[in-house]
Amino acid sequence: MTHPLIDRLTTEFGWPRLEDAESLDAFVSAPGTHVVFLPGDPARNLETPDVAVILPELRMAFQNRFDCAVAGDALEKPIGERAGTYKTPCLVFFRAGRPIGAIPKVRDWADYMARITHILAAPAADIPEHTA
Repeated sequence: MTHPLIDRLTTEFGWPRLEDAESLDAFVSAPGTHVVFLPGDPARNLETPDVAVILPELRMAFQNRFDCAVAGDALEKPIGERAGTYKTPCLVFFRAGRPIGAIPKVRDWADYMARITHILAAPAADIPEHTA
């Protein structure tokens, strides 16, 4: 299911929409830190459009230190399982192809700033192994 504010992420900002395992692996395995937005069902979860608006602001606040993509419906559950998170909407952070943190649901700005700062500061050696 889609929503205009989710569509905006892929149309206006040009972020990829990940629809299969190959596109996910290519995105999260590229150098750098990556965020995959798991929107969930925007018709049932009223927080989804809020996170769709907040994520571009977070990326700007962190001076583009991570890139972003939107998970297609078929990938939401596998990504959530891989990252150990089951709530949507959710921002799942990846580095070197592995999840390094997740922020489920809507948070206040200070909480986002603190959590993302902590996630981005994690040294590569501290990245936990996850299985798909």
